[in-house]
Amino acid sequence: MACNKVLSVFRPGLFTNQVAIVTGGGSGIGKAITRELLHLGCKVVIASRKVERLNQSADEMKQELDKDSPAKLLPVQCNIRQQEEVKLLVSSAMEKFGKINYLINNSGGEFYCPVAKMSLKGWNAVIDTNLTGTFQVTQQVYKAYMKEHGGSIVNIVVDNGNGMPGMGHSGAARAGIENLSKTLALEWAKDGIRVNNVAPGTIYSDTAAANYGEFNLFAETIPYTPAKRLGTVEEVSAAVSFLLSPAAAFITGTTIAVSGGSHLYKNQCFEIPDHDKMPAYTWGKSEKRLLKDAVTGKLSPVWD
Repeated sequence: MACNKVLSVFRPGLFTNQVAIVTGGGSGIGKAITRELLHLGCKVVIASRKVERLNQSADEMKQELDKDSPAKLLPVQCNIRQQEEVKLLVSSAMEKFGKINYLINNSGGEFYCPVAKMSLKGWNAVIDTNLTGTFQVTQQVYKAYMKEHGGSIVNIVVDNGNGMPGMGHSGAARAGIENLSKTLALEWAKDGIRVNNVAPGTIYSDTAAANYGEFNLFAETIPYTPAKRLGTVEEVSAAVSFLLSPAAAFITGTTIAVSGGSHLYKNQCFEIPDHDKMPAYTWGKSEKRLLKDAVTGKLSPVWD
């Protein structure tokens, strides 16, 4: 099925003669980023481990291009957990286009599971994909081109500032990426490389909806979002395009939340049941008293 035409807020030709790698560029947020970059004249290499879906998406996006567009698209199968496949991805980009100006680390994956029930295999799979995979692609792009020529890197993380119950593996990995980005913004400033993050809130796409099955994440989060709606993949893509653009030339080591304000609000649809497992510290005089008892009138104040 063909996609709707891209209507970017950025000027046509903004990224002409530039080359980008977008991991996870064949679906969801990654596909929206790829489409906008192509619309703006960029040459884009997209990567995914699912080759059939990757090639299908590539064919769709190629059909959207005007025949005189400077944009080009190259799909490359790549599991970012595998170092040799990452090296092949980067070398393919260099062989085809001769440079890599932009890197968008979008590939990732997770599944809902409380930490107490999580297997080590499940933990490692998510950490390896999100954190280690981002490290591997970023390091290889740096070595192959950006060390000598500079560039801009944008990592797609998540709005996890208040923790992520049920997603501890993903939250830990994305927090690691944010800190890695800050470190690289300092280490690689001398090489002319900017490193930033975009942290989406709850963004709807058909791909994301399919991943969560019967768990209606999207409807559950709307009440906790000040904008009172879900985000769109185009809104994430616009933030990425801004960070890649010359308008963001003085921005590095930061994270832009595309969350409708949920990062400032109660952005959890996770409820903590009432309990008495955390009694107040009162020098041992009232060991069983809780501060909530003092304010609800059940007991006299603990400071008496």
